[in-house]
Amino acid sequence: MKRNIILICIAVILLTGCTIVRIDTTSIDNIVNVITSKEGSLYNHVGRGYKYYVPRGVTYIDSSGSNDKLYSNGVYYYLYLDEVSYYYKKAIDYKEDSSKFYSKKIENGDKVGYLEISKKNNLYLVEFVYNYAKIEALVPEKELNDTVLNSSYILSTIKYNSNIIKLSLEEDFLKNKEEKYNVFTQKTKDENSFLRYEEK
Repeated sequence: MKRNIILICIAVILLTGCTIVRIDTTSIDNIVNVITSKEGSLYNHVGRGYKYYVPRGVTYIDSSGSNDKLYSNGVYYYLYLDEVSYYYKKAIDYKEDSSKFYSKKIENGDKVGYLEISKKNNLYLVEFVYNYAKIEALVPEKELNDTVLNSSYILSTIKYNSNIIKLSLEEDFLKNKEEKYNVFTQKTKDENSFLRYEEK
């Protein structure tokens, strides 16, 4: 009886194991193809009108409107979210450039973008545009693949909130609703009517 229970437990463990997908991070093509082909639903950072997943090892630093600054292993990532292009569904027109270190147009259903890497002295300028957002980073060669991997995760998980974006694009959204108040003006006689009422 004990033997049957042990065999059943082993069979259950073997048959219900988790699936692990390993990504070959030595090839930029492979990194981009694997990550952008998966539709992510994870998120751990929320901004005004958008949310996305910040991978482990990447730290969110600051936000200024629709621009976020992130950091990982000595590299700063500058994320720009193009809410206007998202709202109006503006198409991206990109032609691959063979003179660059790396240049590739990325298409995945309705999401289009490109990855362009240029060599600048001993550093590489990564410009990754996807899902109506752009990440720019200036990285040393040893951090190049990790930067592309992290950028792929971030860009592929961005989700926009159309209602908030629509409100933010309206003309009245940015107008202040302030009232001018001057503390140095004299009080009028009507303000003393409360005191007269109390006296009665």
